[in-house]
Amino acid sequence: MSDAVLAETPVFSVNGLWKVFGPKADRIPADPELTALDPADLRARTGCTAAVRDVSFDVRKGEVFVVMGLSGSGKSTLVRCLTRLIEPTAGTIAIDGEDVRAMDKPRLRELRRHRAAMVFQHFGLLPHRTVLDNVAYGLEIQGMGKAERRARAAEVVAKVGLDGMEQRRPSQLSGGQRQRVGLARALAVDPEVLLFDEPFSALDPLIRRDMQEEVVRLHREEGRTMVFITHDLSEALKLGDRIALMRDGKVVQLGTPEEIVGSPADDYVREFVRDVPREQVLTVRTAMRTPSDGDAVTGPAVAPDATVSEAIEAVARSGEPARVVDEGRCVGVVDADGLLGVVAGTAKEAV
Repeated sequence: MSDAVLAETPVFSVNGLWKVFGPKADRIPADPELTALDPADLRARTGCTAAVRDVSFDVRKGEVFVVMGLSGSGKSTLVRCLTRLIEPTAGTIAIDGEDVRAMDKPRLRELRRHRAAMVFQHFGLLPHRTVLDNVAYGLEIQGMGKAERRARAAEVVAKVGLDGMEQRRPSQLSGGQRQRVGLARALAVDPEVLLFDEPFSALDPLIRRDMQEEVVRLHREEGRTMVFITHDLSEALKLGDRIALMRDGKVVQLGTPEEIVGSPADDYVREFVRDVPREQVLTVRTAMRTPSDGDAVTGPAVAPDATVSEAIEAVARSGEPARVVDEGRCVGVVDADGLLGVVAGTAKEAV
């Protein structure tokens, strides 16, 4: 990601966010003695549950930001707080620098209808409407004329691979097709950011993989900012540019997939990623060494962001160490020993 992109105002900026359920919830974030309690002790002492606890992060323009964690970790509550579908208890949320918590009802409706579209796990399709009219529903709510909204809906239906199904009813579609309609409905309003709340968790594994590929494809083609909620680590690693891993309402680690797998922040994260095939996530940067005068210049070339798995294939095919080449310059060398060290977990951790 370029320095210019990084310098832009974040799409979402979240700072010190709390969501507490229970009596006199607003006293919890303001009391250091209460904030220090673990979830069980907090419930026993106050009758309150802190679903989101002092969470801070930025979502950069054009990135897929994944929030993941087990059931009860607070991830779905967090994403609903971003557009105040759930009212936060404390902290700040800004979209493009604008204070979301200060928005009045008309401004909040504009945010939800135009700027941030949600894709839920349960599709919420209108059973009496066709695919085309379900996709056009958000545009209808916005007040767009029938001909214009149906034309726009038809474009998006084609984009998500539902050509020829425009006149079907939801009952005539498979689960994956219904989820594509839900995705198309969110895309139709052309939002700045798409918010996904575990959208594929109810789908069969093969259909789920197809939908993940669809998200990857749409992101590659459009570069749209996405916030994606999931409990599935493999899904997070596949989709995320960065991942916020939550536990008991807190973010325990925020980083790239390579940072999460290569440098776990604590024992909880380490256990979480224990069974991840490291070679499919970590890049050759974790295995390369500085080139020396004795290194051959005939070995295969790999990019710095190539995975260790890709480098293993190149080294095995050629029988020589691979050169790590960045913009025409050799910045490192990877050999069989270094690559196997990454796979075995004995190499230096990713940074």
